[in-house]
Amino acid sequence: MDHAAALFSFFSSPALDLGCSLCLVSTETAHIIRNAFGIFGNVVSLLLYFTPILTFKRVIKNKSTEEFSVVPYVAALLNSVLYTLYGSPLASVGWENVHVFTINGIGCFMETAFIAIYFWYATPTKKITVTFIMVPVIVFCSSMLAMSTLLNDHHLRHTILGSFGFFASASMYGSPLVAVKQVIATKSVEFMPLNLSLFSFLTSFAWMMYALLGNDILLASPNFIGVPLGILQLVVYAIYSKYKGRTEETNKSDLEKQEVADLTTPLITNDVNN
Repeated sequence: MDHAAALFSFFSSPALDLGCSLCLVSTETAHIIRNAFGIFGNVVSLLLYFTPILTFKRVIKNKSTEEFSVVPYVAALLNSVLYTLYGSPLASVGWENVHVFTINGIGCFMETAFIAIYFWYATPTKKITVTFIMVPVIVFCSSMLAMSTLLNDHHLRHTILGSFGFFASASMYGSPLVAVKQVIATKSVEFMPLNLSLFSFLTSFAWMMYALLGNDILLASPNFIGVPLGILQLVVYAIYSKYKGRTEETNKSDLEKQEVADLTTPLITNDVNN
């Protein structure tokens, strides 16, 4: 327990400086570069958020959720809520993380819309499943909001939200590993589109640099996982892209059915991510 407490204290300590103190540029220049990465991160994250539109266009057209799962969108919503709170003055110093707040606020709206559409067209059995999944998520998010407003210790709020955000983001990186495994098994990249792999990598890289330049190890930490996985996806794509998959029409159908959990970044994520 003492070792765990010491490790927790180390990663949450404001003295842990991985940003501008290690840069060969002035603080003002580093701030400008950080804002540039924040804007870039917003752009590529937004592109990932738009990824499921093809899926939901099909759901609306067919008036059925078919075999699609709601889980990736619930995971992305949870991730977005946590980082919206994290990027707000409730956990950050003023609006220092305004870029995190804005993109994840958009993510909350979009993922809620996706889940609402899914619920509307789901079968009665699936609606029950969605309800059972969403109730604990809503309770958890409400408790995080209550904690953020009622807890007096600002640093502790920052640490709690950042830690939960790390685990939420890290859990979403299982999707790329599944996709990579499927590409290797089938020797076809049809289940791992280049744009998703590229945007996932760029999103993780942008938010990692943004966080490091702001001396924020909690914000950077999930992207220490996301960046290597993004590189892995691009390498695997480059190796197997010479193989031809099935016909174009079948390929399009399969891509629409592919569940993308790393949609937001971190996130962050697909997050996203799908």
